[in-house]
Amino acid sequence: MKKILISIAAASALAAAAAPAAAQSYGAYDRGDSRHDRGGEHWDDRGGDRGGDRADMLKFRIDRAERNHQISRREAFRLREQVRLTERLSWRYRADGIVTRWERADLDRRFDSIRVQLRYERNDRDYGAGYGGHRR
Repeated sequence: MKKILISIAAASALAAAAAPAAAQSYGAYDRGDSRHDRGGEHWDDRGGDRGGDRADMLKFRIDRAERNHQISRREAFRLREQVRLTERLSWRYRADGIVTRWERADLDRRFDSIRVQLRYERNDRDYGAGYGGHRR
């Protein structure tokens, strides 16, 4: 019984000592604008997109799908326009030097949405090649 009481007392003392350290604020690190909080592998130390990597990759995938007749010109144009608008938005978000966690999540949602739309257009069996599979 004595051993149980000693172990409970030791555990509670340890928990009491750790509580102030857990409540400590770390300044900018807990606001989401830290250089250590990337929010994904595609963010650089300033919180911005590394040179538009995601946009460049999406443009490449759109071009390849159009070239392989998986999507039509109209679909490719619409998807490229969405990528361009999302790039402009990311530039606006980075204009003040800080990209907040919400802004990063917004950009991630937009890029993911374009990626999903591209996947849908590639698999909707339009093929972008007209009736009979021949390019007009």
